[in-house]
Amino acid sequence: MKRMYIDGIREKDKVEDTFLVTKKESGMSKSGKAYLNLKLMDRTGDIDARVWDNVDVLSGRFNKNDFVRIKGFGVSYQSNIQVNVVDLEMIPQADIDLSDFLPASERDPDRMLEELDAIIDGLKNHHLKGLLKSIFTDREVRRLFKTAPAAKKMHHSYIGGLLEHVLSLCGLVKMAAGHYRNINADLIIAGAILHDIGKIYELSYDKAFDYTDEGRLLGHITIGVEVIEKEIAKIPDFPKRVSILLKHMLLSHHGYLEFGSPKRPKTVEAVILYYCDDLDSKVQSLQALIEKERDTDSNWTSYHRLYERYIYKGDQAERKDIPKDSGKDTEIKGDKEKDKDKDKEKGKGKELNLFK
Repeated sequence: MKRMYIDGIREKDKVEDTFLVTKKESGMSKSGKAYLNLKLMDRTGDIDARVWDNVDVLSGRFNKNDFVRIKGFGVSYQSNIQVNVVDLEMIPQADIDLSDFLPASERDPDRMLEELDAIIDGLKNHHLKGLLKSIFTDREVRRLFKTAPAAKKMHHSYIGGLLEHVLSLCGLVKMAAGHYRNINADLIIAGAILHDIGKIYELSYDKAFDYTDEGRLLGHITIGVEVIEKEIAKIPDFPKRVSILLKHMLLSHHGYLEFGSPKRPKTVEAVILYYCDDLDSKVQSLQALIEKERDTDSNWTSYHRLYERYIYKGDQAERKDIPKDSGKDTEIKGDKEKDKDKDKEKGKGKELNLFK
């Protein structure tokens, strides 16, 4: 049974437990001494590790994506905790409980799928509704979609993360569509649901989070467009214009060519989707960082290399008064509940201003 988790490792701690190796690289110190550079993972996160002694022998005992039981100790390096490994042995996967090693959404995946089905049922455009039902009644797609992370590392990087991200994004675009005039709400919701559909094939997540060959060679945007085209071909008289507008949302949802979008957003709906997607991914990643360092003494997080800044957490007294799950409500209701909430939702929409 696993007893020690990564989020509990501190400087000078004795570390003796099993972890998943997600990175294994050879290195050479300035003095010419060989070492191993490892990344260890469990459900609470990941941590850098180093093997400085007996490198050849220990390296021969395991490969990347193996489970290893290590003996070592925690050290502080550049304001982060690392593990210095002094001994290790590979552990057969048959002896492993994967729930100890892959982080997962706190939300129930079947409940989230029910919410997604309700959103699809609530669409008025029968072509878009038919397309989405065709995709999400496929048993394999449903299984993968409720399991996949939204990313390998950046945001919602846990089992069920893609579905959680999509539901949150649907909430954002729905409010934006209610706030601005002349927005095709069904189109933008369909785009939110399908924008990352290619990630169910781009990423692998049966042991560790990584990219498939298909994912590295094509990417989730190309894969997603292929999924849509394949399903549209099964629907008689699907409007070509709707097909083009929907595929444009997938092709442009990263916003800029340098961020991987083959096209920049050129419709209002595509612009809204891009900004809402960017907002949801960034807020979740920052909240995850704050939560990870919730119990540290500083009012600031450690330096975030991607955002190139420290993030203010608030003082400790303030943080103790904020529930961990405050603000979590991403459920989108189906048609039966729309009427009674219509006025309430319009009021919320008028408070939203995402695009200053």
